[in-house]
Amino acid sequence: MTRAAVVGGGLAGLVAARRLADAGVDVELFEENAEVGGRVRSVHEDGFTFDRGFQVLFTAYPAARRELDYDALSLRSFRPGAVIARPGERSVLSDPLRDPGALTETLFNREIGLADKLRTFALQRELRRKDGEAILNGGDDDIGSYLADRGFSRRYVENFAAPFFGGITLDRSLSSSSVVFEYVFKTLASGAIAVPADGMGAIPEQLVDRARDAGATVRREAPVEAVTPDGDGVTLAVDGAEASFDACVVAADPKTAGDLTGVETPTEARDCVTQYFSLPEHVDLDTGRRIVLNAADDRPNEIVPLSAVAPEYAPEGTQLLSATFLGDPDDSDADLTAEVREALESWYPARRFDDLEHLRTERVPFSQFAQPPGFRRTLPATDAPDGPIYLAGDYTRWSSIDGALESGRRAADALIGNLE
Repeated sequence: MTRAAVVGGGLAGLVAARRLADAGVDVELFEENAEVGGRVRSVHEDGFTFDRGFQVLFTAYPAARRELDYDALSLRSFRPGAVIARPGERSVLSDPLRDPGALTETLFNREIGLADKLRTFALQRELRRKDGEAILNGGDDDIGSYLADRGFSRRYVENFAAPFFGGITLDRSLSSSSVVFEYVFKTLASGAIAVPADGMGAIPEQLVDRARDAGATVRREAPVEAVTPDGDGVTLAVDGAEASFDACVVAADPKTAGDLTGVETPTEARDCVTQYFSLPEHVDLDTGRRIVLNAADDRPNEIVPLSAVAPEYAPEGTQLLSATFLGDPDDSDADLTAEVREALESWYPARRFDDLEHLRTERVPFSQFAQPPGFRRTLPATDAPDGPIYLAGDYTRWSSIDGALESGRRAADALIGNLE
């Protein structure tokens, strides 16, 4: 029987391990941490669920639909659209086709003009018909130029596109590639934004269970120090010992994968800081289970009513909110908290936020790799390393849960294909 190693227990590695085991390969997965999931993890504390930074699942991701059991995850969905907020004013912008109850609010939204609303609906119809892989492999520009070429106004860009898609790409300047915009826009037009009832960490936990059920061995707290081609096989150095395998999938983070294989991987990062807050349940933020976008500036970029979407995220009688700052601000937790409170008080002048309590701060370096126009041409191929070594990670596709899951499948398929 063929023996294969998988280095890294993030989403990509877990998918690769399960698919290899399903194909009859003897698989051993090595994860350096005590928990699997990589950047996708959750902490449960005092009745709250804290994800590692604000993360969500787009249910229309093709790879997610293929690799995950949505019913078992008990997904809780956001309502389409967003609340656009600025000092003294809030308004709803949604998709009337998927959210008929928001038709009147959307039509009379003064932040976005009628022409831009019609352009948005037309773009939704166009992108629904496009193949996702064709989008990723197509020509691209930066998002700002793409929207301008499509006739969208500056007001639309500043009030909606910058905070919404800036929050997705962690780049409010909209200098990221338009292929990411198109792929995400298509996905949003075809599905929901959701979180599992037990937190985003339920996703890797489901994947590790499925890998084990398929026959893969998962070793936690087992850092791999070296991956070396050895004749027709591969030698791994793990905790000072060596182990031989017929092939290996390296599914570590980009820097570690580059160090282990010698392959050039993305180095320019997009960081973010997410804070979590409790608020008494009686303080009604009237979000309708939608994300609240900061149309004025990026401090914070958005506030998310997590427990309104997933009541399981907070104890009874309490709300859980998150607020995300783009980049890596060196402000203290207390200073960031003060900015969040100030933003809320300006958006909701009739409400008091004396009871807003800071619970946790997640500073997530390298949340994503940078995705400027043309970035796909610079990404390493799955089979870029020498020998029977394959790469899996979103940095071989595009920076997302979809990219990570799909990369695991492709790495497993490449390894299996070379055994035949």
